[in-house]
Amino acid sequence: MAAKLGSSGDDGDDLAETHEINVTPFIDVILVLLIIFMVAAPLATVDVPVDLPSSTATPQPKPDKPLYLTVKSDLSLAIGDDALGEAGLGPALDRATSGNRDQRIFLRADKTVDYGSLMTVMNDLRAAGYLKIALVGLEGMPAPVP
Repeated sequence: MAAKLGSSGDDGDDLAETHEINVTPFIDVILVLLIIFMVAAPLATVDVPVDLPSSTATPQPKPDKPLYLTVKSDLSLAIGDDALGEAGLGPALDRATSGNRDQRIFLRADKTVDYGSLMTVMNDLRAAGYLKIALVGLEGMPAPVP
C-alpha cells in the first residue's frame, strides 16, 4: 500500500492512500527471471553420444500372434521369419496383417543398425499406413542406484 506525502490541506495525522500500483518491483522480478531462463536454456540441450543396447522397462504382455518386422545388420528386412523381397514393405505387411492397419507392428533391429536406417524403416511403415509401432529390445538389468 502506498501513501502520498504532502500538504493536503488538513492538519490530521491521516495519510491519504493512493490507489496506484507500483510496478517497479514487478519489473525487477521479471528481468531476473528473464536472465535465469536465458542462462538455463542453453544448458537444457544435450549433445551426448548414447549407446542403447537394452531396456530396463517392465515387459508388456505380448499379443497372441505378434507381427515382428526385423531390420538385419545388412539392412535387409524380414517379416516374421520370412525375408522381405523386392515387392515392398507396404504390400508385404498388407498380406501379413490381412489389410488390418490397426495391428501393432513390433520393430526390432540389430544392434549395429544405425539410427538413420531405423528411422527410414519407421517412415516407410508410416507411409504404408501402419502407425502402431512398438520397438523391441533386450530386457536389461536395472542400473545400480548410486
